[in-house]
Amino acid sequence: MALLELTRVVAGYGPIDVLKGISLTVEDGEIVTLIGANGAGKTSTLMCISGGNRIRAGSIVFDGRPIHQMRAHEVVKAGVCQSPEGRRIFPRLTVRENLEMGAYTRRDGIEVRRDVERICRLFPILYERRNQKGGTLSGGEQQMLAVARALMGKPRLLLLDEPSLGLAPLIVRKIFDVLGQLNAEGMSILLVEQNARAALKLAHRGYVMETGRITLTHDANVLLRDPRVKDAYLGQ
Repeated sequence: MALLELTRVVAGYGPIDVLKGISLTVEDGEIVTLIGANGAGKTSTLMCISGGNRIRAGSIVFDGRPIHQMRAHEVVKAGVCQSPEGRRIFPRLTVRENLEMGAYTRRDGIEVRRDVERICRLFPILYERRNQKGGTLSGGEQQMLAVARALMGKPRLLLLDEPSLGLAPLIVRKIFDVLGQLNAEGMSILLVEQNARAALKLAHRGYVMETGRITLTHDANVLLRDPRVKDAYLGQ
């Protein structure tokens, strides 16, 4: 059984269906990327998984349990945490306080403090900035903080929405290196990413989404060589 399984999921906003019966899986210990053009439904997919948007049909099962009727904080408790598009950190809170907010569903205070230190080792700049307000960080530092805050929920599955958006290549490389390290330690990752080449190089498998439907799926190295993916998403 897959760690995460979406089966014929339909979801949308108002009268419009944005997701039109999508099915996908993430296996335990796997990195899966979801690529596609703006408006294809990638963010909506993550929001449905994390409990931010209710589905209209189909099912979402995580670790053998249906989660599509859970509220967002219940999904976090179940082991799914999301770093959203646009970072959405708390700008008036310090870096440390932002990290502590990521652990708001936890009651193991000593372990929370240890995890703050562990995560700051993954992103040393966050340790240097730990007493600095989140809103004063650079864009790259804020993205690291957004990922780190999601990690504070101790997820089995990490959802990432456009972690490289607007960042310098050096920062992108650092973030993707950390994701590779986390996966090597056993964490599963579902990655939505406009930088399709970088995402496919990191991932084990990929899905291509177009206008609310999955149109192609394969091993990531196969998708990297697929002429349709090259023409639409990879450039020359």
